[in-house]
Amino acid sequence: MDKTLDEVTISRAIIKTYLNKLENALDVDVAIAGAGPAGLTAAHYLAKEGLKVVVFEKKLSPGGGMWGGGMLFNEIVVQEDGRTILDDFGISYKQFADHYYTADSVETISTLCSKAVKAGAKIMNCISVEDVMFKDDVVCGLVINWTPVTMAGLHVDPLTIRCKYLIEATGHPLEVLSVIEKKTGTSLFTDTGKILWEKSMDATQGEVDCVEFTKEVAPNVYVTGMAANAAFGRPRMGPIFGGMLLSGKKVADSLIAKLKG
Repeated sequence: MDKTLDEVTISRAIIKTYLNKLENALDVDVAIAGAGPAGLTAAHYLAKEGLKVVVFEKKLSPGGGMWGGGMLFNEIVVQEDGRTILDDFGISYKQFADHYYTADSVETISTLCSKAVKAGAKIMNCISVEDVMFKDDVVCGLVINWTPVTMAGLHVDPLTIRCKYLIEATGHPLEVLSVIEKKTGTSLFTDTGKILWEKSMDATQGEVDCVEFTKEVAPNVYVTGMAANAAFGRPRMGPIFGGMLLSGKKVADSLIAKLKG
């Protein structure tokens, strides 16, 4: 064991390396708000194509609601269609019944995190998106701050990052899209031009809609995962995650086509 470790060098290594990572995330192709399963899946496929991607997660641990499975039983269910994403990521699963597969939620979300980072995406945890940068009638960046600052209500000015496209992946609360609706006056691409908010549980319809409504919701702004259902007034689906994974891949494919097509 090395007995000459220097505490200041350790601190300097962390500070310099992190600041370099943050500086490189200031101007990106795609910014993703929310590191749940859909956001992480999208980050993986986007970065795999060589696009510059950053994910901002307000909590200490990325992963969204997948860690706890259903009511803290840390198993998730994925249907037949979603199993292709598990195969793509090399995630273990077992068949429970026809068209139903179970996977360990801890293995699943930790693998999504690892694969996204190894593909080149940057995940910045404990950072909240508190506003957007809005110019020429389009969202072109995010306004970010440390989550502990926002939780404590401290008067600390934020910083701004620029992006070509934004993916709203904050799930049920639509934290970023709510800001866009409230502060920019943008008419959303929904039936009313406003957020329609999610409906009560219907797993069958919710899973279908999670993929179908993964699309552009405002100029340069896309919704994925549960955010898609919430934005367009579709049902929630509960602890089945095939639609979330497929939604992440769909939004990635859409932006890959725009940025590289």
